[in-house]
Amino acid sequence: MADEQFVCTVCGYNMVGYLPDRCPFCGAPKEKFITSEECSARYSVVETQVTDHVSRLNSTPRLGLEHAAYRIRTNDRSFIIDCPSCFDTDLAGMDAILFTHFHFLGASNQYREHFSANVCIHKADSRFDLCRGFTFDRTFETGFEMDGIEAYHIDGHTPGFTCYFFEDVFLICDYVFKSMMFNPYGPSDTTIAGGKRIRELLRGRNLSKVCAVDYVMDFDEWIRGFDHLLDTLTG
Repeated sequence: MADEQFVCTVCGYNMVGYLPDRCPFCGAPKEKFITSEECSARYSVVETQVTDHVSRLNSTPRLGLEHAAYRIRTNDRSFIIDCPSCFDTDLAGMDAILFTHFHFLGASNQYREHFSANVCIHKADSRFDLCRGFTFDRTFETGFEMDGIEAYHIDGHTPGFTCYFFEDVFLICDYVFKSMMFNPYGPSDTTIAGGKRIRELLRGRNLSKVCAVDYVMDFDEWIRGFDHLLDTLTG
């Protein structure tokens, strides 16, 4: 069992080395899991261009609730933000996998081994039981800049939640839903404080796209909804 891996077909979470009676992420019963090998046989990962240097990665057919991961291509390297749930060896390689938070580890352990990719996550999100079986080559505690990618620790939804900027793209995962509400799974006061921090980070930037957990939106449309959300909650 230690070498086996299982994928929840309801939420896409990967369990490394163990099969739970219920998915610890979404609560689905054991019967909803398939092996990683079965997952790779049934699903593949498709890449859709968002901008010249940013693309979206999704499983096809849709794997349960699904979440998008994103590829950033810099001059010399390729980075993945979050990770697809399906392990697809036909996917182009990557040099590093960077996480917004620990909910979307996907098949990062397998991509790490297959492509010799470095896996990075905020230290506060590396200690959760859901991370069992996953290897992190680097844990960080503050923001950083790497090949033009800017990372900022936000807190809120998870204690290590991190957002990213690259060129004219803002990568926010599921901190803000498409319906323009903050993710409710986290302390509301800390999440709203994180929203204020996000607003500060957005000031003065020339952005065109927002890349999130299940949507890509023009920034001008997104910021109108975000400002209304934050103003409503903070008065």
